[in-house]
Amino acid sequence: MVARLYDMYRNEVVPNLVNQFSYKNALQAPRVEKVVINMGLGEATQNPKVIDSAVEELSIITGQKPVITRAKKSIAGFRLREGMPIGTKVTLRGERMYHFLDKLMNVALPRVRDFRGVSPRAFDGRGNYTLGLREQLIFPEIDYDQIDKVRGMEVVVVTSAKTDEEARSLLTEMGMPFRKS
Repeated sequence: MVARLYDMYRNEVVPNLVNQFSYKNALQAPRVEKVVINMGLGEATQNPKVIDSAVEELSIITGQKPVITRAKKSIAGFRLREGMPIGTKVTLRGERMYHFLDKLMNVALPRVRDFRGVSPRAFDGRGNYTLGLREQLIFPEIDYDQIDKVRGMEVVVVTSAKTDEEARSLLTEMGMPFRKS
């Protein structure tokens, strides 16, 4: 069974992008290459058990086991030593990526309090989009009673688009709810 968002991408989004940017070939149309979900845990320097709960929550949300990120340098002001665990991240590709994006755009984001849309200016100049989420509770898989602390995360959508305009059109066609400027 093909992911619903991928099916929509092939049948509706690609023809619209080919017409909009007048590509010669459908393979020139930009596509989503990967989605990286990162959860920084600064409090892990004092309490190492925080990492375990963050790994559990991120694996429930994404359906894939996260990698624990470690400090590259020691910073005395933050009581941080090189090699200490300070976060978790997951890189999603293929079908899991499309399922996560579908869930993010259609289920999780509308659950944000006072949601008016995501910022249309969070592109990096190379066609990648970064979205910051303040709490993991917006995902339906997370049980409110099971979490110990509300944590935020960053979601980076990496596309094959050459410009921000192409990437914005791609994500808009796929259903990303951008705020009106």
